Amino acid sequence: MTDNEAIENEAAGEVDTTQDEGSAGVADAASLQEELQAARAEAEEYLDGWRRAQAEFSNYKKRQRAEQKRTQELSNASLTRKLLPILDDLDRAMATMPAPLHQLSWSEGILMVKRKLELVLEAEGVEPIETQGRMFDPHYHEAVTHEELEGYEDGEIIGEIQKGYILHERVIRPALVRVAKAPTSAPDETEQRGGAEGTVNDE
Repeated sequence: MTDNEAIENEAAGEVDTTQDEGSAGVADAASLQEELQAARAEAEEYLDGWRRAQAEFSNYKKRQRAEQKRTQELSNASLTRKLLPILDDLDRAMATMPAPLHQLSWSEGILMVKRKLELVLEAEGVEPIETQGRMFDPHYHEAVTHEELEGYEDGEIIGEIQKGYILHERVIRPALVRVAKAPTSAPDETEQRGGAEGTVNDE
């Protein structure tokens, strides 16, 4: 083998080695790219799971707060219903007390107790149901009587027998009221006369 042939063979070997190394590098890069994509997909999956867990926990806390609020409102409503008869008694006591007694100190003390009780209920969200000049509403009022009375529209509230109350827009006791009804229409006079004339003619 000549020197030229040896040099050519050595050069060809080096080219083959370079090609092999290049192919191996491309394969390694492709493998790394695949691993990177797999790692990204796995990280995205973990992130989605974490986000779902966060959302579920947030919803759970909201449900817990709503449930606690509802439980507290129900407890307040139950206690308020027990206090309302006491307020009714104080109202009746003040309404039936003779005027001269209103100036006495013990009378003023009763009025002060009544006002303190009203303030406590107001602070808890208790409000009286309006009846004066209102139309009857079965959601807020309970009719005790229906009366024919001049000067009132059909369904208008005439008077209040017992106060009603709402707690945070929920009725805890409807107001007992008297309600006006339309007067029964009397028979028309012309019809009455016509009926009478018909009877005479028939005779």
